[in-house]
Amino acid sequence: MNNKMGRFITFEGPEGSGKTTVIHRVYEKLNQDYDILLTREPGGIKISEAIRNLLLDSDDDMDERTEALLFAAARRQHLVEKILPQLNKGGTVLCDRFVDSSLSYQGYAREIGVEEVKAINEFAIDNLYPDLTLYFDVPAEVGLNRIKDNQRNANRLDNEKIEFHHKVTEGYKKLIAEYPDRIKVIDATQPLEKVVEDAYSTIVKYLKQD
Repeated sequence: MNNKMGRFITFEGPEGSGKTTVIHRVYEKLNQDYDILLTREPGGIKISEAIRNLLLDSDDDMDERTEALLFAAARRQHLVEKILPQLNKGGTVLCDRFVDSSLSYQGYAREIGVEEVKAINEFAIDNLYPDLTLYFDVPAEVGLNRIKDNQRNANRLDNEKIEFHHKVTEGYKKLIAEYPDRIKVIDATQPLEKVVEDAYSTIVKYLKQD
């Protein structure tokens, strides 16, 4: 990515890792000093939100490859319509989930192949990977218990068996090993304020490198 473009930062983690709560808190802090766009996947724009509803709210059995292709389709439209315009004007993007979610959930946990899912997504994103990714590390059981305790409405992915969620975290651990410079691990078992502070300081340190 050339220096004229902004910085693309993504938040990743298993269900119940707290990343969505944290990304909003970090956005509020960063927004005082930086030109920040906050968005999410799947979703962020009209077409992608419609696909999100299909993916997360459906009671229907969905073919694994259909699921992977829909995530990639939503990602492409979101990238072109919302993320790239912000990066092209030199702004920073904070995105709740991106390509690493597909690699971990569909490629690894669904067992349809990490390389296959990577190929679909590299076509979708035109090789525009994030500059920095924060992974909110929490054991699968802890995350799922948080969802129950918070009475968050469980979506189709939340309702998967615990083995699926273990595979998701295993998939993320493989990505962390593969991209250690890009993916930074945040201990999400800490109190919320500490998680927010760790995430905020990691991002500020990165942005100040320029």
